[in-house]
Amino acid sequence: MLPFTVMTPTFNRATTLPRVYESLLAQDFKDFEWLIVDDGSTDHTKSLVESWINEQKIKIRYVWQENQHKKVAFNHGVREAKGELLVALDSDDTMCYDALKHMWSIWLSLENKENYIGITGLCARPTGEVVGDKYPQDKMSLNSLDMYFKYKVRGEKFGCLQTAVLRQFPFPEDIQGFVPESLVWRAIARAGYKTLFINHIYRIYFESGDSLSHEGNINAEKHALGLLLLAKDMVNDCLPWFRYQPKEFIKAAIRYNRFVRILKKRGDTIPPQAQLTHWQAKLLVGMTAPVAYFLYK
Repeated sequence: MLPFTVMTPTFNRATTLPRVYESLLAQDFKDFEWLIVDDGSTDHTKSLVESWINEQKIKIRYVWQENQHKKVAFNHGVREAKGELLVALDSDDTMCYDALKHMWSIWLSLENKENYIGITGLCARPTGEVVGDKYPQDKMSLNSLDMYFKYKVRGEKFGCLQTAVLRQFPFPEDIQGFVPESLVWRAIARAGYKTLFINHIYRIYFESGDSLSHEGNINAEKHALGLLLLAKDMVNDCLPWFRYQPKEFIKAAIRYNRFVRILKKRGDTIPPQAQLTHWQAKLLVGMTAPVAYFLYK
């Protein structure tokens, strides 16, 4: 088994993939494979990757699928990965030259690795400015829900994940359209897996205006179901963390009401996985219904 699989889901990104390739050539740790999962690109992605494979400078595998969605491509890549650790690198970003070497060194030093999903560090812009918040301490071992709710750390982060654990928590493919990544990371945290958070920059983050994860591009009407699942996850499944950020839970309850209205208006059924099961969550959503109705109107 290889130490790392660097996995890149891509769709029509032949113009930005060379940036990823160059950053992988520059890594001072070479024991990895680059797995490119092509989600049905119609540009010259395939011929470009084939030319890199022929260069034989790094290990590259290319898999192609009919265009479905990034979540399906991600699941596909996790199944195909041969590395103990998986690094999900977007098709328009780069890694710092020491990223893999540093992550592997830290990983080898961890005790009880079976209790960890992986290591998460920081992202920086091309200017060197750190994206979002740093962690309160340079090294912290806890689950991602504690980091989010208790320590209130926000912003883009990046690291490596145990492939074997990821295979237990695939993205739901029966949900059409956008599915927030947080649904998977929160489920892993609730299952008891810790993350080692570290104040070390691993990734150079390039703003991409056409990225679905870009805040301005998440259309509430189009992606209402995925956003409803995210709101439900917070108000219903993250209740033990309510005391740390009650205002965030109230906002999520308002969003839950809003997305239910959007779905019902267009005649969609609310799937079982989006329905509330805890009485506290039902009470919170019920109490915020008037506010949500006013905002919806």
